[in-house]
Parts: sequence; structure tokens; C-alpha cells
Amino acid sequence: MDTRVADLFGTCSGCKSSIQGVGSCINYGIMASKKVCKSGKKTKNRSARQFKSSNNPPYLPPEAEEGNIEYKLKLVNPTQYRFEHLATQMKWRLQEGKGEAVYQIGVEDNGLLVGLSEEDMKASLRTLHRMAEKVGADITVLREREVEYDSHIPRKIAEVLIRKVPDDQQFLDLRVAVLGNVDSGKSTLLGVLTQGELDNGRGRARLNLFRHLHEIQSGRTSSISFEILGFNSKGEVVNYSESRTAEEICESASKMITFIDLAGHHKYLKTTIFGLTSYCPDFAMLVVSANTGIAGTTREHLGLAMALKVPIFIVVSKVDLCTKGAVERTLRQLERVLKQPGCNKVPMMVCNSDDAVTAAQQFAQCPSITPIFTLSSVSGENLDLLKVFCNILPPLSNSKEQEELMQQLTEFQVDEIYTVPDVGTVVGGTLYSGICREGEQLVVGPTHEGEFKRLTVCSIQRNRLACRVLRAGQAATLALGDFDRSLLRKGMVMVSPEMNPTICWLFEAEIILLFHAKTFHRGFQVTVHVGNVRQTATVEALQGKTELRTGEKAVVHFKFIKHPEYLKVGAKLLFREGVTKGIGQVTRLHPVM
Repeated sequence: MDTRVADLFGTCSGCKSSIQGVGSCINYGIMASKKVCKSGKKTKNRSARQFKSSNNPPYLPPEAEEGNIEYKLKLVNPTQYRFEHLATQMKWRLQEGKGEAVYQIGVEDNGLLVGLSEEDMKASLRTLHRMAEKVGADITVLREREVEYDSHIPRKIAEVLIRKVPDDQQFLDLRVAVLGNVDSGKSTLLGVLTQGELDNGRGRARLNLFRHLHEIQSGRTSSISFEILGFNSKGEVVNYSESRTAEEICESASKMITFIDLAGHHKYLKTTIFGLTSYCPDFAMLVVSANTGIAGTTREHLGLAMALKVPIFIVVSKVDLCTKGAVERTLRQLERVLKQPGCNKVPMMVCNSDDAVTAAQQFAQCPSITPIFTLSSVSGENLDLLKVFCNILPPLSNSKEQEELMQQLTEFQVDEIYTVPDVGTVVGGTLYSGICREGEQLVVGPTHEGEFKRLTVCSIQRNRLACRVLRAGQAATLALGDFDRSLLRKGMVMVSPEMNPTICWLFEAEIILLFHAKTFHRGFQVTVHVGNVRQTATVEALQGKTELRTGEKAVVHFKFIKHPEYLKVGAKLLFREGVTKGIGQVTRLHPVM
């Protein structure tokens, strides 16, 4: 990462430079990422055919063999053999997208936008509907657009979302961390999204999200809470507004967005960092208040998400309280921060549902794209655009990566510990690799003495519903029966006995010091965050140097103070102490024999 990302962690609350405008809305199919993604080259026109209008791009990127996006020029009256082949192909695309696929109708394999007549489009959609029925899925037409091809007959292209009907809790589950300064409206926005009712302007919508009395009294989140937003196979929102329980939402949802509501106050920064490192969010939503702009911890939260390489999109809230000029000032301020050298982001304003669909697709494909929404939790302005965006948002990992993780030995990260009456000890967390089943024998540790204890998984629950099998990447709670709770702590792992896990007191990491007031040297103590591990460590040595200053890199030897931990080479590391902050990667372990 560019060393200038350190600017995001500084105390400066604004930028002095001025840039006009935030950019216009994105047309259908235009990839704002073309200039910045992968090859970094502009795509050349692959066709010499003439088009009458330049408002629409003449092509999309060529169809990829892998992934969940399929191009089809025409699906009119296929033979039985052809139909079976198409259905098998759809099944594979759904598998690639973990239950979701997007079909572009009227588009050639090389991405050329040919379009279909009205009659052919209807016939193609009917065939697509039959294919979806055969594989147990539903279809939703996201958008249609006319293209001016070299023909006098009006021609259309259509983008269609195919989503599998849920089966035994195997819905698509995405985790979104919610960041932003205190009082920016994070909890209120989540309350409005998940409860289905607008706020009264005094924070009524957020009351159900708070876990502690002092949070209700102060209106400020101090702990990590989870809220779910479900979408059924037709893309319709499933939430609590119709007196549904969490169990009923999970049963009827094909796609689940789990929002991780994190604290905005600087006093609870360690809780926010733990939520980002431990719960492995797929995306981050940065909420910025339109009337205060980039203030407080906003810059720091943006820097944290970038340091951990979590794709981020931005929501400008409370636009009902501001004039149009005030909102535009906040947007310009955001654009300046996103375009500065430490960020190198491409802001993408979302003005309508067409933009929301494009933004969702490009956001997952290119980390440089940063969609920006402006909305109000009181008036409901543009709230539907955020729901459309969440509905279309695809998973980051593909089926091949998922299969590889599932074939590894079981590793479950312990993030929360509870005692439930008549159930016993319960742990919550994320299955990092492998498959976990009811009745499985695992070992948990390391304890303060560096040992691992045997236990049995009595039952599993995902989103408050019983689940027999847990797969890699899924979050759940595991009931451990009468296992002694005092032996457990946050930061432990539950692994297969065959793994022979490596634990260490001392480890090495290649770091970059993002910010430090003086010099970083041997003997300095910092709080280290690696995954779900959070512990104070001492700097034992700096390879080849005696001290570090802001922006410098080095290989540093850290030693834990309280007890040994389970770490893995290559894991992302984040450390802090007061204003001192740094990021890095674990490069070597010194295991306890």
C-alpha cells in the first residue's frame, strides 16, 4: 500500500484544495473502472459496424469463462437438447455466484450490444424463465435499454438476475461492516433498512439495535451488533416490517446481508478494529453526515478499511437537514479525499436504479470504484437505491476458492462467548476453513499454558436457525454443552485434532508505520490485531534499524505479553497505541515447542 495512506490517519479534518463537481451519473454498462483496473488500458472497439448513437457503449467487456455473468444473444425456441445444455450452463453459473447469476440478453460473447426485437426479447425471457424453473431459481429483469444498432427496427438488451430458491439454509450471505463518525446516523440507517419503518428524526429507528442501557441513554453505539436484511429469490426485501422473526426471514430469504454495526466514537476504536479484523466483512459501508462532512473518526475508519483491503462504499446521510449546497460541499470534500494519492479511488455517484445496478457490478469487480449514495432515514429519499445496490451486490470469492477452503482442515475463530440456560456454553464466530458438523470432535486453544482442550460440537445455529453443516466462510454459533466457559476467551481457535496447530509467543512481521509522534523503537508496547487475536505485544527488535519514523518500513520482532496465540504466516496485522498506528503482514513464526 502507498505510504501516503498515512494521511488518512492524521488529525487533519479537511482538505484545502478544491475540485469542481463530483462527476455525472454512469450510463448503462459503462465501466468507470476501465481506466484504472487490471491492465490499465482502454478497451478498443472490437467491431467496425456503425452505430447511430454514442450515448450507449457499443460493447461490454468480453464474456468471461468463469464467474456468474453469462451473455446470450437470443434464446428463441431452443431444441430439447439445446434447452438441456442451457439449463446445465445456468446451473454452473449459479454455482459460480453462490446461488446468483446475471444474464445479459441481446449481447454477443465478445460483448457487442446487438439487441433483440420486442418479439424475440419476450420469447428469450420466456425460455429463460423455463430454464430457471428447471434448476429451482427465479428470474428478475433488472433493466432494459434500447440500443441503436444498424437496423430500422427498435432493438433492446436486457439484464436479468437469476437467483436460486433457498434450500436448507444455503442462502448467499454477505457481511457488511458499517463505519463512520459518531452521530453520523449509522444505527438509525440500519434500523430503517431492517425494520422497514422510517425514523422520526429523533433516533427512534435505532432503539432496537442497542444492546446496553447506556447506549439507549446516550444514543451512541459502544459494542458490536448485527442486523440482517433479507432478499427473496425475486429480489424483494424480506424484513421485520410484517412482524417476521429472524427465523422467518432466514427461511424465506435467498440472499442475506448481515450488517455489522461498529462504534463511531474514538473511545471505542479497539472495538471497531476488532469488528473489522475478526468478523471478516466482505464490504464496508462508510456513513458520512451531510451536515458535518468528513469529521472525527471518518478519515481514520476509511484508512482502516483500506489498510485491511476491504472494498468500501459511502452513504451520505441526513440530506433532509441540509440545503443542496451543503450536500454538494460534503460530496466535493469526499471526492478530494478519495482522489488523493493515498486512496486513488474513483467516486461513482448513484442517482437512479440504473446507476445502482451498474455500481454494484463494477464495485465487486474493481476495488478502485467507490459508489456514493445520498439519502435520508427520515424522508426515505434514495433509500430504495441502497436496497437495489445490496440486492445486486455479488460475492467476492468464487465457487473454486470456496471449494478449496472447504477441503482444508476445520478452523473456527472464536469471537464471542455466552452461557445459555439449558444449552450450556456457546461460542460465536466464523468458520475460516473446512466443514463443521454436529457431533464433531475438535480441540480449542491456546489456553494461558499454551494447551488445546478437546470438546464436542453439540449443535450449530446460523442466524438463529438450527443448521446441521457449517461451511467455510460462514458465521455461526456453536453449542459446546457443559464445556467449562472459564477455559475460553476471545481470540481462540477451534481446529481439527489432526491439524497440530502452531502457537507462538514471538513472531516477525513486515510493517509500515502509518503514524507515530516520535520514533518507534525496541521496547515499545502496542496492541496487536491479527484476525480475532487482540493482545498487547512488545517490540523485541527491528531488523537492520534501531528506530522507525512515520512512513518507514521494517521487519519487526513482536512478543506477546500475556499468553501465546495461534497465528498464520501471511495474516494481515494492524497495531496501535495512542496515536501510533501501523499495518503489516506476519512473515515468520517462532513456535512454542
